[in-house]
Amino acid sequence: MEQDYFGTHLDHCEQIERAGGADQYHADTKCAEAVAVAVAACAEDTTGQRCYICFEGDAEEGLVRMCACRGASGVAHLSCLAEQAKILYAEAKEKNLGIKAVNERWARWYTCGLCEQRYHGVVACALGWACWRTYLGQPETDQIHGMAMNVLGNGLSEAGHHEDALPVFEAKLAMERRLDVSEECMLAVQANLACTYGELGQLDRALQLERDVYHASLRLLGEEDEETLRAAYNYVNALVSLKRFEEAKALFCETIPVARRVLGENDETTLKMRSIYAKVLYRADDATLDDLREAVTILEETERTARRVLGGAHPITTATEATLQNARAALRARNGDVSSVCDAMEAMTPA
Repeated sequence: MEQDYFGTHLDHCEQIERAGGADQYHADTKCAEAVAVAVAACAEDTTGQRCYICFEGDAEEGLVRMCACRGASGVAHLSCLAEQAKILYAEAKEKNLGIKAVNERWARWYTCGLCEQRYHGVVACALGWACWRTYLGQPETDQIHGMAMNVLGNGLSEAGHHEDALPVFEAKLAMERRLDVSEECMLAVQANLACTYGELGQLDRALQLERDVYHASLRLLGEEDEETLRAAYNYVNALVSLKRFEEAKALFCETIPVARRVLGENDETTLKMRSIYAKVLYRADDATLDDLREAVTILEETERTARRVLGGAHPITTATEATLQNARAALRARNGDVSSVCDAMEAMTPA
């Protein structure tokens, strides 16, 4: 037993050493696990398809797709997506293509290059681990180290692994404080940290931080900046979680028109803002019949837009559909309309 233990232990240590150390070994292992989960989740959607990058099928690694692409578009090996992102970013830096090109190419780590929408769910998580395993060896003074941490934390959050995302965001915030980066640079990680607190049920802590991030964004970036609008959504979402509907409604009345004008009707932040505003309308204790009708109308419009832009399987679309059903139920209850219930029961009765 003792010999087997030490033999196994030494073999394991050799594997870690060959992988480049404990951190690299851990990242490689977690990435492989995340890729397997993503491939399994996408199996039905990608059966018989080919990777749009290497044009090969799913014989070995398996294929993934969790963006807004449909049909045969957007299907790829996760390793191909990671390698493409790595090459594009390195090329932009090497050729000094400018900050805009560098940012656009870095976005390939979390955004589909075809539909230009963010990956979601377990595919975002797998790409997060792939990004981190690629750059974790860079010194923390190199900006790319922190950027990779951010992609990993967001990917974990996308897959619902909030307890795992929390230490990533906390470590990134601590690192940025050590490096004495600007207040503006810290806003993004503070926003991510606040959202994670909310997902873990630490609602008061989340609200305080969301409020701070929103007002700092407003002061530093202005009301029309994309980051300010995202901070406004996160702040209102925290208010809604604590059922502070009047405050949420007042802030949304200010920010939704700006989001629709600046980001456009098809933007994810705009869609989420409109959906949660409708939730505020129908869930408020003093909601009027007109409020309920407005909520249903907004959600019907938002659901159609989300389905057209993001597809029916996207989390924003499915969440909006669920909210719409709840709003319709609230409206029926206020109207005293039971005909829809009777119709449903009749449809379930065998002929």
